[in-house]
Amino acid sequence: MTFYARLAAASLILAAMGAAACSPEPETQKAAPTPPAVLSHPDIHAFRIGQIQAVALKDGEMSFAAADREMSPWSDTAEVSRLLGADGQVHLSIQPLLVRDADRVVLIDTGAGGQMGTEGKLLASLRAAGVEPGQVTDVLISHAHGDHVGGLAGKDGALTFPNATIRMSEAEWAFARAGAADAGAGPLLAAMTPKVETFQPGAQVTPSIQAVALAGHTPGHTGYEIVSGDERLLYIGDAMHSPVISVQAPELVNGWDSDAAAGVRSRQGLLSRGASGDLRVYGVHFPFPGLGRFQRRDDGFVWAPED
Repeated sequence: MTFYARLAAASLILAAMGAAACSPEPETQKAAPTPPAVLSHPDIHAFRIGQIQAVALKDGEMSFAAADREMSPWSDTAEVSRLLGADGQVHLSIQPLLVRDADRVVLIDTGAGGQMGTEGKLLASLRAAGVEPGQVTDVLISHAHGDHVGGLAGKDGALTFPNATIRMSEAEWAFARAGAADAGAGPLLAAMTPKVETFQPGAQVTPSIQAVALAGHTPGHTGYEIVSGDERLLYIGDAMHSPVISVQAPELVNGWDSDAAAGVRSRQGLLSRGASGDLRVYGVHFPFPGLGRFQRRDDGFVWAPED
């Protein structure tokens, strides 16, 4: 089975978690109104977006050879190898984002849940940031692939964030339901359904976070723009995977995209908008902690990570 086939198999909410059991009754625990101090830890990176506190949470990593046709989504292996240079490896980090939005404790994506060869560090990272799973009030899902929804439930099928509303685009929820049903995940689907709230592209999903449609990767793939005062950050989900390949060669077709042409347009649009507007970007698969900006360079673009 190719890596993409495994990704697709894990793309529906049950696959990275196992089909089972209903979640426990929601706890009564509430988010603390005053954020605790975030301690130094190698798997977390605290930063601010205006007045909003945010923390990059390391979940794990994946890597594969660019020339491996079974693993790499880019069919032009020669060009990809040229871009990567001597290393020849594609390195993908996985880092969900924690955002404290007024009295909301928001988690954007949930990592792979230890599946797909990853380490499953999310809960330890979350706790290192001073947050318990029961304090999360909102889980925003960019899309229903296993490395983004795998942490929604544990091996016993119980929801990991029992008090959180799970938010995703209406189109992505339809995609997730269809795939979960095909895989026989009725019980887990039933447990999740009361927690899910869907939205349309452009919706204001929390007081400071707006959904941004980023077409191409999955039918309802969504980015999230976080705004505080004059500062903003765009969480780009899987619109881009590699800070080298996706940024320097956005026209290369990515086999993980459900709509290849739309995926190319999304990458090109993000690069143009990001560079022109000096937009701060969060790349969930870029090297940890995934923060930086796109910059114009000669006739193309480069990724400039924050120090």
